[in-house]
Amino acid sequence: PSAPLDVVIFKGGFGDEYAIYVNENMYGVLYPDAQITYAGIQRLGEQLQPRFVAGNPPDVIDNSGAGNLDNAALVAEGQLADLADLMAAPSYDTEGATFAETLVPGSQESGIFDGTQYLLNWALSAYGVWYSSTYMEENGYEYPQTWDEMMALCEEISASGVAPWVTTGVHPQYIRQFVFDQMVWKNDPQAMLNIENLEPEAWRAPAVTASLEALSQLAEGGYLLAGWEGLDHIQSQNEWLQGRAVFLPCGTWLENEMSDSIPEDFNMVLAPTPSLANDQLPFPSIFAGGGEPFIVPSQGANVQGGKEWIRLLFSKEGGRVFSELTRSLSTVVGSGEGLDLGTAFASTQEAIAAAGENTYVTRYQDWYTEFGDEVKNQLAELLQMRISIEDFQNNVQDAADFLRDDDSIPKYTRG
Repeated sequence: PSAPLDVVIFKGGFGDEYAIYVNENMYGVLYPDAQITYAGIQRLGEQLQPRFVAGNPPDVIDNSGAGNLDNAALVAEGQLADLADLMAAPSYDTEGATFAETLVPGSQESGIFDGTQYLLNWALSAYGVWYSSTYMEENGYEYPQTWDEMMALCEEISASGVAPWVTTGVHPQYIRQFVFDQMVWKNDPQAMLNIENLEPEAWRAPAVTASLEALSQLAEGGYLLAGWEGLDHIQSQNEWLQGRAVFLPCGTWLENEMSDSIPEDFNMVLAPTPSLANDQLPFPSIFAGGGEPFIVPSQGANVQGGKEWIRLLFSKEGGRVFSELTRSLSTVVGSGEGLDLGTAFASTQEAIAAAGENTYVTRYQDWYTEFGDEVKNQLAELLQMRISIEDFQNNVQDAADFLRDDDSIPKYTRG
């Protein structure tokens, strides 16, 4: 109880006030003799990798954001603690339940490697296309459920002098995961599974081609805000909030990340990607699942303290505070019930409910960081019309083949 505790949080779209709350009002109250060292930082890989190499990593880490630590590499190197005892521990504030039983079913699957839970996802996020319901209603527009309808609406919006879409070119993983990956999965779930499992020729599947052809229409039609390729995520989101573009791909941390810049009565809403012809999954299907992964380094000075800190955070109290501070959902069952936190929060809950069992989140970019970077960079090249669809598929398939044949890199599969 008196052992010092070292906590490091990614201070990004969700901020870090919820973590400070756990330090001061939960862990600090239960264990008043424990001195807590705390840091809220960004680009965790650059700052924390030297500590792992030196054998003195923090006790608990929110390993998220650009430039984060490579979770798969940490697992392969034996650097992460097995969380089985935490999963079996009593819940902090749900009587009669274990810790694991209080978590949203399916939300922790991405933290399992070869049958062992090494990561725990804190945020229950949905990823898709955002728009202002106020703007849409004022202009008599409805969110399109098919891509053909989206292109027709883009033409109408463009004629009014507003850009239909904006995204970040500095971080093209946004349009890769939140639009392209979601398109492929909805069109043919097996095609996305083949991509994740590094199956031969997976990137030349008809679903991939159809999704690339659809996305290319944004570039060919001039439907992306001029200069998008030079914008980072904050800049692109500000352009959107200032009314210079209508649609923006992002995740559910968006509102909290931009809380100081949101105009009055903007009323942001999340929607799935519009359907392609012959999609195998219905329109409401959406990327949704656990995100914001927490890890406990196996070489930390206070491994059990790190697990206990997570047990407190992943509670109804911790989840409620997180939602109140960030207007986002946590993976703790029931922690967001009864909260009226605006259109973004409500639309996220509605989107997840409407999707039902048809939710998914790709993992290849987490399993194979360099490969995920290659896919996003090639997609940025395609959307800037520097390469063709065929070039994209050839380049990415070559990278996937190289990865599959590299025996030095651990491989993962999903069924």
